[in-house]
Formats: sequence, structure tokens, C-alpha cells
Amino acid sequence: MKQKLVVLTGAGMSAESGIATFRDSGGLWEQYPVEQVATPEGFEADPELVLNFYNMRRRELLNAKPNEGHKGLAELEKKFEVHIITQNIDNLHEQAGSSHVLHLHGELMKARSTGDESLIYDIDPGKCDIHLGDLCEKGYQLRPHIVWFGEAVPMIQEAEEITRRAHIFVIIGTSMNVYPAAGLLNDVRKNVPVWLIDPKDVYTQRYDIHHIQKGASEGVKELKKLLL
Repeated sequence: MKQKLVVLTGAGMSAESGIATFRDSGGLWEQYPVEQVATPEGFEADPELVLNFYNMRRRELLNAKPNEGHKGLAELEKKFEVHIITQNIDNLHEQAGSSHVLHLHGELMKARSTGDESLIYDIDPGKCDIHLGDLCEKGYQLRPHIVWFGEAVPMIQEAEEITRRAHIFVIIGTSMNVYPAAGLLNDVRKNVPVWLIDPKDVYTQRYDIHHIQKGASEGVKELKKLLL
């Protein structure tokens, strides 16, 4: 029986693929205030601005390719039962071949109804934009299938359950500042080895973390050598 390897990934995972990060210097939050493009209030105030912001992110994603880090995690499925919990809204883990990917903050290539949250639609890559006037089958405006600030994170309970079952836990490219995702570290059982891949220092409350101070691609390569 394969060991369960649970991986929590953040913006640093996809940065090498050319996906703009939000929090780094020069990141998206410096260009677009959070309140305008990532809150329900921002969408209510200027839906067109918000739709266009995510339309731009979608076009950026269509030009991106999985990096060696994404591919390395997919390859680890040969030896481990790999579960990826990602804070990223891109689909690069899936493109790389990972089988079990849970998106905490939603998915960029999906739209959902503003009137019925259960109505979620795949977005055709050939028509990657959502426009004002694009409606669900019940006649409500479509919005990006993204968890905005101030909204509940519906997948967090499932993420906590997966984390509690981990035999190995890995954190890649996340500041561990965004909750509830950062709180998953508290669900890792004692004596379960925890690896952190990030070129920067990341503060966590656990002191038994093995830090690989590299970017995602080089870090995953080193992790693979250590685990295998």
C-alpha cells in the first residue's frame, strides 16, 4: 500500500510557469487593490472590471505550461498516493498529470451562477472570457468560480481530512499567511515529516520542518531524491 503524500501549494508553485503572483513585490495586488477585484463587494460595485481582471488571468493561463515542479509532483504518483491541495486557481497541476487535486480557492477555468452556487460550468478555452450578460440556465449572471476574500472556503473540510491522513506533508511556494489554508499545518499528525520548499524564509509554528530553500522546480527535484 502506497504512503499518502499530501502537498499544499501556493503562488510560488506556478511562478516559474509565468503566472503572476499576488503578494510579491510588483505582484497583482500592487496593480489591482484586493477590494476591487477579489471581494463580493468589488464585483457588486464594478462587475465589468472584475470580469475583465479574471479574463486577463485566464488568457495568461492559456499561454502557461506546467513547470518541472508540477511535473515532478505528478511523477511521484508512481511511488506515493499523492494528494495536492492548492491555493492556486490555475490548472497546471492537472495539465502536468496529477490525479488528485483539490482547489481551495476555486478554479479559473470555471464559471458559476451568481444566483445558484451549485451551477458551475467549464469555460471553453477557445472562448475564455466571461462577459456581462452571460447568464446561467436560470437567468443569473455568471461570475468566476473563485473564492473571494470574505467568502467561505467550501473545500476546507475535505482538505483537513486529507491532511489528517498524510504520512508525509509538503508545503511548496506559499507564505503560510492565508487562512484557512495556513491552518492545515495544525492538522498534520505528530511524527509526520513536514517538508517546506521555498527560496525564502517562511515562518511557521512548527520547528521540525525540513526546509529546502529552492524554487519549485529545483526543490521538487531535491525532494524526489530525498523521498526515493
